[in-house]
Amino acid sequence: MAKAAIISDIHSNLEALLATLEDIERQGVREVLCLGDIVGYGPDPVACTDIVRSRCQVTICGNHDEALIKGPWGFNQFARDAIEWTQTQMRPRFYRLGSTARWRFVATLPSTHTWGDYLLAHGSPRDPTTEYILPQHATWPQPGMFEEIFQAFSSVCFVGHTHVPGVFREGPTFTPQCDITEPFSYEGKKLLVNVGSVGQPRDQNWRACYVTAEEGKFMFHRVEYPLEITQRKIRGIDGLDDRLGDRLGNGE
Repeated sequence: MAKAAIISDIHSNLEALLATLEDIERQGVREVLCLGDIVGYGPDPVACTDIVRSRCQVTICGNHDEALIKGPWGFNQFARDAIEWTQTQMRPRFYRLGSTARWRFVATLPSTHTWGDYLLAHGSPRDPTTEYILPQHATWPQPGMFEEIFQAFSSVCFVGHTHVPGVFREGPTFTPQCDITEPFSYEGKKLLVNVGSVGQPRDQNWRACYVTAEEGKFMFHRVEYPLEITQRKIRGIDGLDDRLGDRLGNGE
């Protein structure tokens, strides 16, 4: 497989997406795979969706993408309000050029994708759209949780959803991205790699996060972007809570 970049959880953050794609391009990486949550929380759902459609060779469905189409059931109030505002921007209208094709793109995203020997899912291989695999689960897992998760793929599974980058290994153990400063590889023991979030990291690091993969070696990357522009946009939109912008600066 050619070298690829794996991104996730853009959340309508155009500035973070553009900076991430520029970083990917500087490395000469052509193939980009997206693990979903293109929309939600942020101020630029249309632009982000159009860029993902044109730039990513594979895109799968995240829970916010699903909520855009089906409704934000079970979401907290901030997330619900953001999806409802996003729906006003994204719903097909005859006067919105390309809106029908854009809506159809999100509505038909697959829940998983097999990329060579690797599995791509948004949340989890056993519940692709909605299950959270959190770092604390490695210490206090639900009975049978990781046994079922690791049985669901053959070597490496890439996920997003929690916005917390790092690597789960069988055991289970979790190593956060901040402790992984060198490339790592699959060496016969299964890996569950959370690639983190482009548009809303939650590991106390505000910089966008993604992973590159090449010949069985993987590497995390962090990218700075002009987050104050995104924050200013959010604060200027009545349908988005100001706290969605505030949290970007804290990486939470």
